[in-house]
Amino acid sequence: MKIKFKHQQFQLDAVKSVVDVFQGQPNESSRFTLDKGRRQKSVEIDDLFQQTTSNDSEYGFKNNPIKLVDQEVLGNIQAMQRQNGLKLSERLEGKYNLTVEMETGTGKTYTYIRTMFELYKKYGWSKFIIVVPSIAIREGVLKTFQITEDHFMAEYGSKARYFVYNSKQLHHIEKFASDAGINVMIINAQAFNARGKDARRITMELDDFASRKPIDVIASTNPILIIDEPQSVEGQKTKEALKDFKALFTLRYSATHREDYNKVYRLDALDAYNMKLVKKISVKGISVKGSSGTNSYVYLEGIDISDKHAPVARLEYEKRTKTEVTKVSKKIVTGDDLYQLSENLEQYKGYKVSEINGQNNSISFINGVTLFAGDVQGDVNELHFRRIQIRETLKSHFEKERVLFHKGIKVLSLFFIDEVAKYRQYDKDGNEQNGDYADIFEEEYMELLNEQLSLFADDPYVQYLNTIRVKDTHKGYFSIDKKSNRFVDSKVSARETDSDDADAYDLIMRQKEQLLSFEEPTRFIFSHSALKEGWDNPNVFQICTLKHSDSTIKKRQEVGRGLRLCVNKYGERIDSSIPGIDVHEINALTVIASESYEQFAKQLQGEIAATLSDRPRKADNSFFLEKVLVNARGEQLKIDERLANKLQNAFIRNGYTDDDYNLTDAYFAAVEEQTIKLPDELNAHQEQLIELVKTIYVEGKSDMTNDDRKNTVPNITVNSNFHKKEFKELWSRINKRSVYTVQFDSEELVRKSIMAIDMSLDVPSIRYSIKHGEMNEIESREQLKQGDAFKIRETDADYVHQAASSKIKYDLIGKLMDETKLTRKTIVAIMKGIKQAKFMLFQKNPEEFILRASRLINEQKATTIIESITYDVINDTFNTDVFTKNTLKGQLGQNAIAVEKHIYDYVVTDSKIERAFAKELDTSNEVHIYAKLPRGFYIPTPVGDYNPDWAIVFKEGDVKHIYFIAETKGSLDSMELREVEKAKIECARRHFAKLNSDQLKYDVVNSYEKLMEIVKG
Repeated sequence: MKIKFKHQQFQLDAVKSVVDVFQGQPNESSRFTLDKGRRQKSVEIDDLFQQTTSNDSEYGFKNNPIKLVDQEVLGNIQAMQRQNGLKLSERLEGKYNLTVEMETGTGKTYTYIRTMFELYKKYGWSKFIIVVPSIAIREGVLKTFQITEDHFMAEYGSKARYFVYNSKQLHHIEKFASDAGINVMIINAQAFNARGKDARRITMELDDFASRKPIDVIASTNPILIIDEPQSVEGQKTKEALKDFKALFTLRYSATHREDYNKVYRLDALDAYNMKLVKKISVKGISVKGSSGTNSYVYLEGIDISDKHAPVARLEYEKRTKTEVTKVSKKIVTGDDLYQLSENLEQYKGYKVSEINGQNNSISFINGVTLFAGDVQGDVNELHFRRIQIRETLKSHFEKERVLFHKGIKVLSLFFIDEVAKYRQYDKDGNEQNGDYADIFEEEYMELLNEQLSLFADDPYVQYLNTIRVKDTHKGYFSIDKKSNRFVDSKVSARETDSDDADAYDLIMRQKEQLLSFEEPTRFIFSHSALKEGWDNPNVFQICTLKHSDSTIKKRQEVGRGLRLCVNKYGERIDSSIPGIDVHEINALTVIASESYEQFAKQLQGEIAATLSDRPRKADNSFFLEKVLVNARGEQLKIDERLANKLQNAFIRNGYTDDDYNLTDAYFAAVEEQTIKLPDELNAHQEQLIELVKTIYVEGKSDMTNDDRKNTVPNITVNSNFHKKEFKELWSRINKRSVYTVQFDSEELVRKSIMAIDMSLDVPSIRYSIKHGEMNEIESREQLKQGDAFKIRETDADYVHQAASSKIKYDLIGKLMDETKLTRKTIVAIMKGIKQAKFMLFQKNPEEFILRASRLINEQKATTIIESITYDVINDTFNTDVFTKNTLKGQLGQNAIAVEKHIYDYVVTDSKIERAFAKELDTSNEVHIYAKLPRGFYIPTPVGDYNPDWAIVFKEGDVKHIYFIAETKGSLDSMELREVEKAKIECARRHFAKLNSDQLKYDVVNSYEKLMEIVKG
């Protein structure tokens, strides 16, 4: 298997945010002369052939100096910060230091490698040094270079030359300096800031390096420094040592920066979750109830809900046998008495079940004891507690694996332990033996495997399980003692640990593709070294920590090892670009926590909140001001001061914010019910504004975790309604696939765009503010100490309008191509056709000209596309497995309701509107059968795949039926529907119109009453 890479907009945005900081820098290269240790002379390439050089010298290539003045670089940085909604830098902090924040699992290594290629392409810069804090991260970076080689070769037509710094292999440095292409050195921070002769060879004059210092040759190239995880690299000593590299500038990439130098891009935990770029976190908490010494052991695994019978509790308790007292698991119903079931063990007197509650996942006994799913009561030794964790991990693994196997996705589970001996031991002859955890794992695995074999005997998944031996399906990844070839615990010394751990990374890191293959039997991983930064695998779906709580290990660090979106057996990442899926239905990371869900979630949320310090917290006019909204049609809207004030007032007037501009529950309810009210100017950008407001951090409303125990309705399977002839007839009418074509006259688009620009384009002058002020009077010594004496008090301000005078060169045609996605030929034709007076506005204010002209062009393009789109039915259909192979789960009383006329016993809904609508359908005399259509059923459109909500069979007489496809929306006013929704609905109308069925109707409704009006009308 080979992992495939694709264009992801957020990564391209991160690349652009760095590259555009140097907009206006010429594309030039420089050479310097290497005199084999005697001298180094810098020479510009234009003067190269006028120099005379000795035969014992050779030329090296270096990064050309930055030709922009500081104020131009700062202006570019601020432009990027405005565009990305970041706090503006007041000055060049640290000078030419740029910060990029990217959440764990979103591909920051890929992003900075692509940034290298773009910097080389645009400015000719070719020398890069990546500084990493550990062996694990180094190996991960090296692996990314290897697996992206072909991808970047296809993108840029060249490859990067990369190597890991080794003080014994200095020929790599010689090549690094002398090669003209992209050259990358990967180096551990310890190589230049640690103690010891070998570690400091980089700063020594070495005989085997022509009496030169390696650091001097490296520094002569003026490299660009890329620091991976700077919070783990940059101690004071390292910061000083980094100066020796004489870097052109420094880029810092991490999810958890300690210092933000000129941050130009942010993709934090909240962004990544909202954009569905990482897995959703689902937590199975396990917490011990009752004081030590309580004898009545009871563990509530969970509650099973079924439409066919009352809720059933899965309970573990102790039972007397002929020889011992042992723990057993059994399904319990209301009225069961644990005293009788345990063979009259005294501690269970009074433990008769009085209630099993499927809505809050609890069981109550007549003695007043109530337990919730995941609660353990009584004396529990540590080993049995770990057994419970291992069992719960295996259950989650089998549950997910059975569904994802059919989608070609391999499932991995990761166990963290605190010492090797609990997993692997050795006898006196050195033979391997299981530790306690390995024994428990194999016992619980076989029990659950046999359950799978009995329940799903004919499933190909079970046939796959039969090919795997239990001994082969789990592996340990630990440090290896080179002398005895045994697993050992990592040593205290960071250097020794890294050195030993390098051998443990073969399969888990260097052979990542093999681990993802179904041919590789390993599905369960035991480790402690893997907890470090730098290791992850996209198909880790369960993480279980079988160790004592360690205050030095953050929850965020633990879950980070499994946040990356998964890939299938073809190496394709399962993200929002895959049609017919909900990313978070498949990409869910289950954490089996040795504490309650509430405790785990609180700590994780606290850690995440601490990283969101620069997040906006209020929806006031300063938040909205100068933000640029771009809708699906490419139309842009920049929020000026007037509109920002109007938005602030609208939010207060509608109760969306309180008096302090904090978002209220009323706002979130309006978004869920699709009844949001905004100023008319935002009708075409409503969806983008809602996405913008998501960037505001609201405690309790940005919860990225859910309690796995509350999914009381298990994976839902189809019922008898699914097999009825009426539903089969409905399905046969709607299951046909279609394709769309958009054909329009480019000349007509050019003509309309020219007319729109000539009539409507207006560009304001750049406005500078000149502030007048006076120095505060010195009133006290304390004022001097606090530095307040020299602050300027503003007294007046003038505004000067003038033409842009920046030295920055704009690629007008290229920028308009980027904004409109039209060809160069079309853009050139439009620019040539507009009036000279309009074209001169570009010099007046280049940024605003590009913004406004592209918006006008995109408006014409969008109108043309919608007017000219056509659908054709093709000879292909959707399979019924879109219904039978789903991953839906629900919580009874929340998003899941029990129903009778649906094709499942439960319907899982996305909003209050859908829940009310489903209840009406289920109780209506006119409705025969209905289905909430799964995401696997979709219609392709130019603005993304569209999944209709409902398919309904209405009764009419004895034999005739009406088949209806319905979309439920909170508002039917076309002006209040989001722009993307309007486009998708229009496309759906054209698709269903092509199915040529008088009895099939499609429409948008906001209630059951509206639906019946349309059906009977």
